[in-house]
Amino acid sequence: MKRRIGFWADGQKNTANSTRSMSKNPITGPKKSLVQIYFPKRGMNLAYYNDQFDLHVGDIVYVDGKLEGLRGHVTAVNYSFKIKLSDYKRVIAVADTHISGKLHMAGSHLVAFDPRTIPYKKIITWFKAPDREDAVYVSGRDNHGFRLDNLSGMKATSAIAERGQDYYAETRVVYLCIDRGHGRGIVEGTSPYEIEFDYSGGEVKNLTCSCYCGYPCKHAFAAMLQLQETLKPLEEKAGFGWSERSYIAAISQSTFFSFAMEGKTTGSFVFQ
Repeated sequence: MKRRIGFWADGQKNTANSTRSMSKNPITGPKKSLVQIYFPKRGMNLAYYNDQFDLHVGDIVYVDGKLEGLRGHVTAVNYSFKIKLSDYKRVIAVADTHISGKLHMAGSHLVAFDPRTIPYKKIITWFKAPDREDAVYVSGRDNHGFRLDNLSGMKATSAIAERGQDYYAETRVVYLCIDRGHGRGIVEGTSPYEIEFDYSGGEVKNLTCSCYCGYPCKHAFAAMLQLQETLKPLEEKAGFGWSERSYIAAISQSTFFSFAMEGKTTGSFVFQ
C-alpha cells in the first residue's frame, strides 16, 4: 500500500530557517550573540561570536578557524556578553533545514517529485560547509555508460563492489536526485561525498565522485545500488506517475528525521 507523508513546518523558528539558507551573506538585522557550538566529530563544545545570523538552539552551523568545514550544532545562544573580538572565531554559515511538501515512502528513503521539497542545494548544506570563494573545480566526461540493472558495466573491482554493498546496506547513500536526466547524490563516508551522473533509458553515464578516485569507487557503487532500489517501483508504474525526464529526489528516512526534525518544536505531519 502506498503511503504519503505530507510535512509542513511552521512556527517562528522554522520560518526563520526557511529564509536562512547557507550563505556567507548577512541577513537583515541579526542580533549579536555568543553561541556555544557542539562538534560531534571532535566531541567538543566551543564558544563562537555571531553577528550574521539569527541563531537558535539546534541550528546546524559552520565556523571559521581550526574547525572550519566541520558541522556543528548550536547548543546555547547568549545575547548578554562582553568579549575581546580577536579572541573569538565566527559563525560563517547556517544550514537550511526547513522542509515543506509531500514525501512518498519508497523503501529506506522518502521520495519527492516537487523540486522545491528537498532540493540538492538545500540538502548539501546539512553535510558540508560552503566552498571557499577561491575554490576551483575541474571535471571531465568520457561518456562511459553502463546499464543500471547490470552494475558489472561499472567495472568496479570485487573489493570495491563489496565495500559499496556495505555502504548501501548501512544506508550511507543519504540523498539522490534526478532532474531531467542529470543526477546527483550524497554518500556519507569519512566525509560527505558528492556523486554526479547522467541517466537515460536505464543507462548511467559520466558517473563521478568527489573522492577523486580515478576508478569506480565504493561511494559510486553504493549510490547505484540505492538508485536501483529507488527507481524500481517508480519504473514499474506503481502509481507514482514518474518519468525519467522529469524530477525525483530521495532522502533516507534517518537523515530526514535527524536533520529536518532535530530541535523543532512546531510543525505537522499528514499520513494518507
